[in-house]
Amino acid sequence: MVCGGFTCSKNALCSLNVVYMLVGLLLIGVAAWGKGYALVSSIHIIGGVIAVGVFLLLIAVVGLIGAIHHHQVMLFFYMVILFIVFLFQFGISCSCLAMNRGQQETFMNSAWGIMENKTKEDLESQLNCCGLFNTTQQFNQDFESCPAKCVNNGGCVPCGTKMLDHATEALKILGGVGLFFSFTEILGVWLAVRYRNQKDPRANPSAFL
Repeated sequence: MVCGGFTCSKNALCSLNVVYMLVGLLLIGVAAWGKGYALVSSIHIIGGVIAVGVFLLLIAVVGLIGAIHHHQVMLFFYMVILFIVFLFQFGISCSCLAMNRGQQETFMNSAWGIMENKTKEDLESQLNCCGLFNTTQQFNQDFESCPAKCVNNGGCVPCGTKMLDHATEALKILGGVGLFFSFTEILGVWLAVRYRNQKDPRANPSAFL
């Protein structure tokens, strides 16, 4: 049998959704591990990562069941939702790759302003820095409550400076990984459309009339 046949399309779609399930479980596991070891204490960050993992897991389950049973309705919703996810992820990935240093500073300032104090303190402790940028009005307030060890020896640098040193590389990696997964999603959409329109050779031919 050629690879474009019914069985090959079914197996390929099932395999792709198993990978999505593993990625979803990995995201949930990493979030729980980070919370358990107190690496991140913000409930919003933990909840966001878990929500993405659960969403990906549910989509993968729908696709897997639809592929196994050749269920037309489930495959339709699967490919529509996956295509919407592809559009969002492709746009975000391209934005990460195109973001310059000035845009990174603006984004960091916005993110720092909405962070919880506990999240800021966790970040300052892990990076051994204080505040975001020395040019902001909130810097002095952040410096006074900074829990980093560098406060004792007076050698603290702003966290924004440290983060910008690695932000460009991190954004390139993030954008590249996101772009790679976005193309696997469009592959999943193509497989779902192809498989949905194929006839099961073992089924009753009159069912397709």
